[in-house]
Amino acid sequence: METKYIFVTGGVVSSLGKGIISASVAKLLLSRGYKVTVQKFDPYINIDPGTLNPYEHGECYVTIDGRQADLDLGHYERFTNIKTTRGNTVTSGRIYQTVLDKERRGDYMGKTVQVIPHITDEIKRNVKHFGKKEGYDFVISEIGGTVGDMESLPYLEAVRQLRWELGKNCLCIHLTYVPFISAAKELKTKPTQHSVQKLQELGIQPDILVLRTEHNLDEDIRRKVALFCNVSPEAVVQSIDVPSIYEVPLKMQEQKLDETILQKTGVDYSKNPSDLTSWNDFVNRFKNATETVKIGIVGKYVELQDAYKSITEALTQSAAYNDRKVVLKMIQSANITEANVEEQLSDLDGVIVAPGFGQRGVDGKFIALKYARENDMPTLGLCLGMQCMAIEFARNVLGYKDANSTEIEINTKHNVIDLMEEQKNVLNIGGTMRLGEYDCKLKEGSKVAAAYGVLDIKERHRHRFEFNSAYRNEFEKAGMMCVGENPESGLVDVIEIPSLKWYVGTQYHPEYNSTVLNPNPLFMSFIKAAIENSKR
Repeated sequence: METKYIFVTGGVVSSLGKGIISASVAKLLLSRGYKVTVQKFDPYINIDPGTLNPYEHGECYVTIDGRQADLDLGHYERFTNIKTTRGNTVTSGRIYQTVLDKERRGDYMGKTVQVIPHITDEIKRNVKHFGKKEGYDFVISEIGGTVGDMESLPYLEAVRQLRWELGKNCLCIHLTYVPFISAAKELKTKPTQHSVQKLQELGIQPDILVLRTEHNLDEDIRRKVALFCNVSPEAVVQSIDVPSIYEVPLKMQEQKLDETILQKTGVDYSKNPSDLTSWNDFVNRFKNATETVKIGIVGKYVELQDAYKSITEALTQSAAYNDRKVVLKMIQSANITEANVEEQLSDLDGVIVAPGFGQRGVDGKFIALKYARENDMPTLGLCLGMQCMAIEFARNVLGYKDANSTEIEINTKHNVIDLMEEQKNVLNIGGTMRLGEYDCKLKEGSKVAAAYGVLDIKERHRHRFEFNSAYRNEFEKAGMMCVGENPESGLVDVIEIPSLKWYVGTQYHPEYNSTVLNPNPLFMSFIKAAIENSKR
């Protein structure tokens, strides 16, 4: 079949959940046997979110080929089991950079370079890439921002052009908000009408409306919206608040959103009935779990829930498969002291020391790790968390009181965490990073190897500094074993203390490879250890 292109736009306010709707649509179409991918267009000028503070934009996700990306790509992967690549994430910065590079090379043959057609053509090229090169049945493109934002205009103009070029192979889903006015005790559709009107002014008539709401929308409201927005009544779908984002695909299926999409794109929907059996099983386990497991996340961005999104979702998935609900305690590492660490951590079943960059909050991580290690608490250190594990061990077990990372203290005499020699003369802030999926060889008999069930794995990295292998023998003689390494470079990727219940640090980010139907084995093992610890 010809590739069908679906665009997801948003109106009224931001943070309505375009990413969840995009991922849900992808899940529904995949469940019918179609080949589907999802991509995100972000209108900011940054080349990627790699240099953005998590408080600005939430978690920075990483694709398998090393592109730093918006956190919505994490939703895409968790819902679909599709591994994303650099083609799945596009920013205005990258679009403009590509166009300017072409201009400098003379590709435009002396023509004046303009937003239309050059920028819009580059956007369209990125949209069509998966259909032309990869042969996908459906390409879902989420347009970041809100209709009416100046920065989103080139993308919407590109969508307008594509609707004419692609005809029935193109479909637009517009997500809006229907607020409930408490004083009047009424749901108001006027914001939706204005949002659609703005979209129409830009030359785009939405085919489907998804209405985000905290209250059920009756048929009268939906018919009213359909009438005023030139949309067929069956194409007005509500997205009501649910306890878990993983219920959203099921809610969309109940309203036959997938059938409406197939019908409007000219695909016979009777041929491939959807199969969401495994998805339903997971949701039921999540909803029916009564016992809890309490996990603390020690980090410096804990005030923003999206800063550690992949970690919290990996914990949720693994807990559900262990018939538990995870209770999260977010702990600001900058506030942890020797005096209050027991109060902060003693009621936990397990602790995760989160990734990050820079010096702020690391002292609190050292204190938390010392407490967890000495009290034999199941502990998982991720990236910087793993590096802090090594530093704390060097200080308090090996006796190197000044042990540190050269990221934190450039002149430390015991640089247990350091840059590799070939990294030290690279000035570009992103040029020294190990990014994307790398091979890792695990040590037979280790807890980590037992968790994965294999010795050869692939996991994603996002870091600059490495474990200094010059200290490897000292660490292993004292009881902290290096149980995973990159087979090509020999760099240490995993450390653990075998004598403890479960004390593991990974240089990579296992949370990026955890999905609803395939939770990451390391998180599954950690949750099992935390549950066992809760019975103490």
